[in-house]
Order: sequence, then C-alpha cells, then structure tokens
Amino acid sequence: QVQLVESGGGLVQAGGSLRLSCAASGRTFSNYIMAWFRQAPGKEREFVAALSSSGGRTYYADSVKGRFTIARDNAKNTVYLQMNSLKPEDTAGYYCAAEFRNFDVGSYYQWDAYDYWGQGTQVTVSS
Repeated sequence: QVQLVESGGGLVQAGGSLRLSCAASGRTFSNYIMAWFRQAPGKEREFVAALSSSGGRTYYADSVKGRFTIARDNAKNTVYLQMNSLKPEDTAGYYCAAEFRNFDVGSYYQWDAYDYWGQGTQVTVSS
C-alpha cells in the first residue's frame, strides 16, 4: 500500500511555470513506477508523464513533450512535474499515480494500469 499527496497546483498565466510535487508514503518508493495524469471537466483522464522505478526511462504525452519534465527524488519519496510554457489547454486536475508491478511500455500510458492515486491538485492557466 502507498499513499500519495499532491501539491503545487494553482493559477498561473499562459507562458508561466509551476512545479507539482507528489509525496509518497508506505512501501518502498524506489520500487514504484510513477506517473502524472490530468483530467479537465467533461473530458477523460489523460496521460501526462511517467517515470520508471529506476528513473532511467521517462515517457511523455506529445502535448507536453519539451515543456514538462518528470523527475523523482527517492531520498525524499517524492516525484515532481515541472511544467513550463503553460498553455490554457493545460488547465486540469493533475493526479499522481503509482504502480508497484513492472509492465510493458504501452501500459505506462494507461490510467487503469495504476493501482494507487492521489487526490489531485488543480492547475489553472489563464490566457
């Protein structure tokens, strides 16, 4: 079992930056695949970024590639999402997810592959 708590959301102007944090507690954090998903009102939850347990592999949605960076600090049991050059279409609730099992590359992008979720943090980008 692992508990996830996100923080760092807020209101920012287009072109600005935010850094989201997800603090994990429970089982050994370094064994978990970590990911960020987002969901805007009336839309399906969508993949944003993911990071292998070792941190050696990262995956990004095309819509955020080059603007967002996912990273983990295993000593602090925390995963981060650095978001730069934010756009109004990035407005959504952002959710941290974790999974203990290893899975294939395709599963990194699937929200239902992850067993553990945080409560979410809202990001609003004004134009």
